[in-house]
Amino acid sequence: MVRELVPDALWQRVAPLLPPPRPKKKMGRPRADDRAALEAIVFVLKSGIPWEMLPRKQFGLCGMTAWRHLEEWTRAGVWEELQARLLDELGLRGKVDLSRASIDSTSVRASKRGPSPGPNPTDRAKAGSKHHLLVDAQGLPLTESLTAANVHDSHELFPLLDSVPPVRMPSGQRQRRPRKLHGDKAYASKKNRRGLWLRGIAPRIARPGVESKERLGRFRWVVERTLAWKNQLRRLRVRDERRDDVHFGFLVLGCCLMLLRRLYPDFG
Repeated sequence: MVRELVPDALWQRVAPLLPPPRPKKKMGRPRADDRAALEAIVFVLKSGIPWEMLPRKQFGLCGMTAWRHLEEWTRAGVWEELQARLLDELGLRGKVDLSRASIDSTSVRASKRGPSPGPNPTDRAKAGSKHHLLVDAQGLPLTESLTAANVHDSHELFPLLDSVPPVRMPSGQRQRRPRKLHGDKAYASKKNRRGLWLRGIAPRIARPGVESKERLGRFRWVVERTLAWKNQLRRLRVRDERRDDVHFGFLVLGCCLMLLRRLYPDFG
């Protein structure tokens, strides 16, 4: 189970990023093993089971303990730092292509109420959230964000672009801006196009009534494929977390697993 969920390649990259454990005020049970907690978190992410159903005998800790580790590590920014380091590794190997990028989003139903879920206009106004992804020319996730389901896609265009970490390229220099950006008609506005040109990015955004779907799909299909990969992680199909930060932590960790798969194709 350790090899399947948390191989050495993943653990060796996560372990240095973990914050030191808090000192205990009184004697009690020893702290759960961090690697076992990470195994449990990845298991919940992939299987989608409720925390209370986590098999304790298999992982050596209960679901609430694993959730506390996820909450602590998310608050410490572990997953964002892990994603930046994985992008650096891929960039140095020439596997990050910023000649163009694509952006899109997908809505997920929220089973529990919380601060972020809003009425989903595509699901009879049921509570939901939206995952926004920005990917490179090959579909590698560069950055992501979480909003309510009724937030328009265009509002996340520049926050996503500005949050891309500078990726180290084979030349040793860092690059964070794609040369072109592909998006569907939801991002078509003069404000967005002007903002992209000011950032040195050529907009390749669908114009209503002008471009056909067949022509635009030649490059933009990679982001739809990445969103499909994301939905293979069952915890990201439906939002079961009330807290935005915890659900976003799952989203970033899921993108990190995609990047690790690019480094190690045998990683499941």
